[in-house]
Amino acid sequence: MTHETSFHTKFRRLLHTEEDWRGAMEMYAAGHSAAAVSARFGMSRSAIYHRASALGLTRRAGRKPPPTGAILKRIHRPQHIYEQAAAEFFAGETAPVVCARHGINKSTFHGWLWRHDMSKTKCATAKDPDPDAVTDEEMAARADTAWRTAAHAAQRAPEGAWSTWLFQGGRGAGKTRAGAEWIAAIAARAGDARIALVGATMRDVREVMVDGPSGLAWLPDRARPRFEAGRQRLVFPSGAVAYAFSSQEPERLRGPQFDAAWADEFCAWRKPAYTLQMLRMGLRRGIDPRLVVTTTPKPIRELRTLRAEPSCVVTQAPTAANAAHLAPAFIDGLTALYGGTKFAARELEGLLVEDADTALWTARDLANVRGATPSMFDEVVVAVDPPAGTQGSACGIIVAGRCGGRAFVLADCSAQGLSPLGWASRVAAAARYGARTVVAEANQGGDMVRTTLAGAGVSCAIRLVHATRNKRTRAEPVAALYERGLVTHCGAFPALEEELMAMGEGESETKLDRADALVWAITALLLERMNAGPRISVL
Repeated sequence: MTHETSFHTKFRRLLHTEEDWRGAMEMYAAGHSAAAVSARFGMSRSAIYHRASALGLTRRAGRKPPPTGAILKRIHRPQHIYEQAAAEFFAGETAPVVCARHGINKSTFHGWLWRHDMSKTKCATAKDPDPDAVTDEEMAARADTAWRTAAHAAQRAPEGAWSTWLFQGGRGAGKTRAGAEWIAAIAARAGDARIALVGATMRDVREVMVDGPSGLAWLPDRARPRFEAGRQRLVFPSGAVAYAFSSQEPERLRGPQFDAAWADEFCAWRKPAYTLQMLRMGLRRGIDPRLVVTTTPKPIRELRTLRAEPSCVVTQAPTAANAAHLAPAFIDGLTALYGGTKFAARELEGLLVEDADTALWTARDLANVRGATPSMFDEVVVAVDPPAGTQGSACGIIVAGRCGGRAFVLADCSAQGLSPLGWASRVAAAARYGARTVVAEANQGGDMVRTTLAGAGVSCAIRLVHATRNKRTRAEPVAALYERGLVTHCGAFPALEEELMAMGEGESETKLDRADALVWAITALLLERMNAGPRISVL
């Protein structure tokens, strides 16, 4: 009896038609067990499992059975059906629409295209070029022009020779947009460019630098790149590739090499100094590899060291500079809550504010010193803190005037990287504010300073002063005048105010050239008249 059943079962397998298999697969996909399907159609359970796997079917127990004929659509589709579907697909139809029209499974359709080496990209490349079409070079040039027109001064990449551009700004000042536009311009011009994108975390790279509202994937007038999550890289239409890195894993920067790099929120990195070292070791590809750093400043040693590098160019912008692209109540609300505090100076003004309680100037003090310019002055001076060389610190040049018993800061003409004749010429230009005296520190060589200024055309009197005490000691009486309300800033001088807030904080003193020049100016205008100035020698 058993032998007879086995014989008839094997014989029945030979009689299974495609219609039987269709019914079996529909029954299995509807949720019935393989045992029930086997009892109904006489197929072995292993054969049922094998056929279902080949068709990509799974049991859908408890779900609504598929519509009649749905399984058949997945099984037999003639070659000409796929060819017709492909023609419609490349004519502009989407894959879901084409597959629904011809009864083709979408994944099967994409597999058929892949096996025949067909894609929309290749078909578009194979077409005859449109003579009226805009070339990639023209599109990139238009995007560059549009960005230069829309960007504020701090967002534009500096001119001249530099290896690092530090954009230091407040929240919402447009730092991300500036970094993204700089990278996009490089990628559009050089199809073989290799770029590093470094953020505080990998999530920050993806959510801010790439997919953020101002990220690389959403720049207006730019071709949109493709992010490959598996390889953690961004592929631009030109062929340029940008690789994502996290400051939490600086060792991943060993090995690869880059033409350019963008480091975002540097002050939020876990190991800023070491990660920056590893990144710079990789900037060895191409003719002129460069780095852009965008960050909201924090009083950390790594940022001060970066700012002091001769090859680093710094641009700074407050949140208000980008107000047109922010919520109307954002700036007013935060200013009302935090105005005049160190938090506002750092987060809204983008200034490097020291946290030490011993600072001579505070953000609140400096927020209250701005006022109007008098129509006449009793005396105007130009104070100069000359640099030690062309590659060192800046030349501090401050113009200030006295009206009655008050001092007014009129201009900050300081500059970095100039030759002796270059900074002396700026002093001569600053004297046109009506200065009768130029007060210049002579610690770096009195005769040289006097000769250089005279050679640049400075016609007013030149007083050389020699400092005998450190910067903080010289600045304390001047800070007291600010506290008494006897000094007014006739305008916004963010770089100068940043140095004033850092005055006396040890390692940063060597770069406070603007602040030092201001101290000499206020000393000459007020303190010497009060006979309370710092101990100086006049040469």
